[in-house]
Amino acid sequence: MKKEEVLIEALPYIREFYGSKVVIKIGGHALVDESIMDNITQDVVLLRFVGICPVVVHGGGPEITKLMEKLGKKPEFIGGLRITDDETMEIVRMVLVGSVNERIVSLIGKHGGKGIGLSGNDGKLIIAKKKRKQKVGIAGEEREVDLGWVGEIEDINAEIINITSGRGYIPVISPIAVDSAGNSLNVNADSVAGEIAYAIKAKKLILLTDVSGLLRNPADPSTLISRATAAEIKGLIANKVIGEGMIPKAEASLKAASGGVTAHIIDGREPHSILLELFTDSGIGTMIV
Repeated sequence: MKKEEVLIEALPYIREFYGSKVVIKIGGHALVDESIMDNITQDVVLLRFVGICPVVVHGGGPEITKLMEKLGKKPEFIGGLRITDDETMEIVRMVLVGSVNERIVSLIGKHGGKGIGLSGNDGKLIIAKKKRKQKVGIAGEEREVDLGWVGEIEDINAEIINITSGRGYIPVISPIAVDSAGNSLNVNADSVAGEIAYAIKAKKLILLTDVSGLLRNPADPSTLISRATAAEIKGLIANKVIGEGMIPKAEASLKAASGGVTAHIIDGREPHSILLELFTDSGIGTMIV
């Protein structure tokens, strides 16, 4: 398309989303590839300058695993959740709050935006409770395993997000929560993004991942599900069409959709994927309404 046609196609979407909030969850390959991360933060800042209020939530699983191994600690997972003892929790905090969050805020600043780093501990932004013991099969018998400091979200303090984003800042949120006793808890970043989108009544939830979206056949990219309703997504989960790795994203989308938020699962490796999904007629990933 010619440059002027691109702008004309984007105009009605910019007008529709002007003044609204968009929650963007960054994770996977994007966090370890500087060029992709630079691209994404550029998109985020552009959204701010066209009158949209982006809120960023980030993960950091690969970086946590990398640091754990460097420190001689073996990562352990149960049902896709990281077993988080005291030492692991400190590593999680070091990576998410002290490294990943700071890097995203710096990149936003590089592109002219005003990023502000937050974690769930700040102003009791994310309140959670410790996850109950999980039943798993070990050596042929079912046992209960304590995941340690892994949290299950109970409440989101929308006020702190609304205040910062309403004053021109771009909140960048680490998925670390706090419980009623003041303990830090490690929570799933997709779940945080879905809960925040619901709590702040966002217009959109965008989940960036390493695949093109939800696929009917994970081995075949041509089976992309471009658009689905919440009811259809529930059916795909029940029938195991949506694989285990995508379930947290699908469930986060369902949480957001229950509050009237349209969710998008898109490939964050695609250059300017956020802009392509929001401001073009065709989009590039899966939209859940």
